[in-house]
Amino acid sequence: MKSPVGTPLSLMVSVCTLFALLLVGGCKSEEKGRTASLPPPLVGVMTVEERNVPVSFTYAGQTEGSRAVEVRAQVSGILMRRAYDEGQYVKQGQLLFEIEPDTYRAALRQANGVMEQAQAKFTQARQNLNRVLPLYKKNAVSQKDRDDAQAAYDSAKADLDSAKAAVSEAEIKLSHAYVTAPVAGFASREYRTVGNLITAGSQDGSLLTVVNQNDPIYANFAIPSPQFMRLRALQEQGRLKSDGTVAEITLADGTVYQTKGVITFIDKQVNTNTSVVAARAEFVNPDLFVLPGQFVRVTLSGMELVNAILIPQQAVIQTQKGSMVVVVGEGDKAEMRPVDLGDNYGDSFLLNKGVKAGERIVVEGGNKAVPGQPVRIQQASVQDAKLPDQPVGTGSDSGKAE
Repeated sequence: MKSPVGTPLSLMVSVCTLFALLLVGGCKSEEKGRTASLPPPLVGVMTVEERNVPVSFTYAGQTEGSRAVEVRAQVSGILMRRAYDEGQYVKQGQLLFEIEPDTYRAALRQANGVMEQAQAKFTQARQNLNRVLPLYKKNAVSQKDRDDAQAAYDSAKADLDSAKAAVSEAEIKLSHAYVTAPVAGFASREYRTVGNLITAGSQDGSLLTVVNQNDPIYANFAIPSPQFMRLRALQEQGRLKSDGTVAEITLADGTVYQTKGVITFIDKQVNTNTSVVAARAEFVNPDLFVLPGQFVRVTLSGMELVNAILIPQQAVIQTQKGSMVVVVGEGDKAEMRPVDLGDNYGDSFLLNKGVKAGERIVVEGGNKAVPGQPVRIQQASVQDAKLPDQPVGTGSDSGKAE
């Protein structure tokens, strides 16, 4: 018959099991106590503020002379002489080429001779008419005599007018035989060499050279149509203001042209092939430092975004869902919030949307914050979104804002 208390072995097992359970329970209680005693993580925060932010936009561009005038022959003949050095700066009206001037001078002399003959015949016809008219009034000559004298006078006058027109035409052709610069500028290479037959009016055979006027000089660039529409919307909303947009060009070697320019043209249509809006800036270029055809960067400044928000780059956390910031809300509890970022300004981002002015964001220790849990806050040690003189950023869509 078994004892009600059990064997000594079973009693020992029960005691050991009870001891183990008490030991495990004690460890869990100690761990829970330590966890409950940990303070909230310490983070650095800043209060988001609105401010007016100067913005600039940079585009790739190319320079062009303000006038590129084709010099074409207006008379046909043999090219007898080039009177300038290729690439030379020429003044308006300066002689560039000669095209058989002797031939056209002879034609002018011939036209003058014909005009003199017509003048003599006209003088004779006028004198004859002046004699016949008084006699006709006295019935001394017939109606036919008077009509013949009048017809001879009218014909002689028409011949004289035609001869005078021929002289004028010959004078013009002779003047065109001396091809001069239509504007002041740099005369390019010769397209037809001396000795060639020049054909006036032909597309290829009449072009002699091109004169480029480089003062002022243009910088052509293109604005991407999405950015153009965005900027126009910002202007209409009063969020983008300008006291006068100025342009600046940077040459390919990094040299910044010291003279500021102005915007003189923005197209009113979008190029269907490239989806850009053509634009142009004009710069005075008295020393001809900037040459046509150079690739440049065109920077537009003098604008500012009204009531814009900047946040330090170190406050932004990149996740699979995009850019996030930690917002400290009521009860100092952390909240992960998605943000839409614009361009970078020094060590800060322009914020398009996601955080409002007056809210607090974590800029130090954001990786310690747990969403929904409280944090301990202290003033951040980062500089409060200090702006450089120019916004940092490159490309054809820099300085964007929404």
